[in-house]
Amino acid sequence: MLSNSKDDLSQLLREKGYKITEQRKAVLEIVMEHDGEHLSSQEIYELVKKKYPDVGVATVYRTLPVLEELGYVYTVDLGDGCARYELQREGQQHRHHHLICECCGEITEVKDDLLDEIEKKIYDNYGFTIKDHRVKFYGICSKCGKC
Repeated sequence: MLSNSKDDLSQLLREKGYKITEQRKAVLEIVMEHDGEHLSSQEIYELVKKKYPDVGVATVYRTLPVLEELGYVYTVDLGDGCARYELQREGQQHRHHHLICECCGEITEVKDDLLDEIEKKIYDNYGFTIKDHRVKFYGICSKCGKC
């Protein structure tokens, strides 16, 4: 993947045979501005609509899978019944882990890859090369204490 920029998006869209539109660039811009917020399609649409009133909901919903195919975003399932989107960071080998508070619903990203040792053990014991993983920890955040 190229760096996360709207100019690179234009190049990738062209290479893959997609039309280059300002609406697609607007959706990427909003996702980039809200990096780390785990936004749903509807939330992304509402943010796009505030800044670019002419962009329709169908455009946003059609653009997100294209951005995922091109490697700009990926879908995250945080167990709340809706797909959420995160920006694919350049050079990111694994997706980060999430801490999900069962009281307030706050989502905290864990930047460290906590599974390096386990991945090595799996490779050593089974010859299995792990390409990616998704880990969610459920519990109570420090703000909620003992909810």
